[in-house]
Amino acid sequence: MSRASSHALKHPPVTAPSTPAGAPSAFPELAVAIERERRRGRGAQSNASGRYEAEARVTFDDGWQSLEDLPPFKTTVSLDTSRKVIARNDSPDIGFDRSINPYRGCEHGCVYCFARPTHAYLGLSPGLDFESKLLAKPDAPALLEKELATPGYEPRMIAIGTNTDPYQPIEREHKIMRGILEVLERAGHPVGIVTKSGLVARDIDILQRMAKRNLVKVALSVTTLDAKLARTMEPRASTPPKRLETIKRLSDAGIPTTVMVAPVIPALNDSEIERILDAAAHAGAKEASYVLLRLPLEVRDLFREWLLANYPDRYRHVFTLIRDMRGGRDYDSQWGTRMKGTGPMAWMIGRRFEIACEKLGLNKRRSKLTTDHFVRPKQSGEQLSLF
Repeated sequence: MSRASSHALKHPPVTAPSTPAGAPSAFPELAVAIERERRRGRGAQSNASGRYEAEARVTFDDGWQSLEDLPPFKTTVSLDTSRKVIARNDSPDIGFDRSINPYRGCEHGCVYCFARPTHAYLGLSPGLDFESKLLAKPDAPALLEKELATPGYEPRMIAIGTNTDPYQPIEREHKIMRGILEVLERAGHPVGIVTKSGLVARDIDILQRMAKRNLVKVALSVTTLDAKLARTMEPRASTPPKRLETIKRLSDAGIPTTVMVAPVIPALNDSEIERILDAAAHAGAKEASYVLLRLPLEVRDLFREWLLANYPDRYRHVFTLIRDMRGGRDYDSQWGTRMKGTGPMAWMIGRRFEIACEKLGLNKRRSKLTTDHFVRPKQSGEQLSLF
């Protein structure tokens, strides 16, 4: 008879780093990486309990040597029954004050994703749970229409994809994003979309109609042109060539398209900035932006694990450069600098980006969406006007 055990430990008062074997850890009892076969096709190396949990549960071999008998992580989708779908923010360093997230968690599995810590609010791990235990909001289109119909609603661009990707693989079946676009098109409401998926091209019919009324723009995030790095770092996102093809398809359809070099990771993909911008510009992108790697909360340790497992020779150099751009810390959340960093290295990255954009003619004209077409949806039971 063979079996594997799960051991419960009192959770420390701060986030417990889950560091791979061979790396120093303040909590060695939690430094247990998940077996490779169980996490095949995933980005994170581990599945440590969220920071709000009273206990941390760790799978370990109790002597029967049977960890390999545990099942692999499979994607499961649960229902999110939120009563509202538009999230508000007052962040002074981003260009929108409202957003929609059709899904919680993201199957793309990007190891660096700054949204991972949000899974802790659900009692789940920002690690492998974030990639495999997803929540969908099937009522999002109906909830959105209801919110847009609220008396006094003032339209401004809604951002979609700023937290988790609205076109991640489960969208093929659930089609929540398409439903949201249908509502926004009927209401004449502007929307900005960010994605790493070629699936956005499925909705070109709607996007093209909206673009003709200056209601939509789409940003494709292209992190690297290296197929191996992309598969390791963003295991279930569209390949780099597919993203560039999607930029071309959107651009050819008259849809304003932006390329995002995000995140820029020093000593890993920063050398590709100019090549990515060049490829995207030739595909039809007219605008470009970049974001420096962000490592809030659990993301720091998940990224550290991934780096040690896949690029151990670059580990010290990468983190040295990150700290040089973050005031000596792994992350600085200060408004205004969290996206771009500070110091000589951050300045150099920014200047390289600006020079490349200037040479390629990117960002010469910024597309501005309009609210002039907005028509408040009729509320249920509301009498239609005679005039």
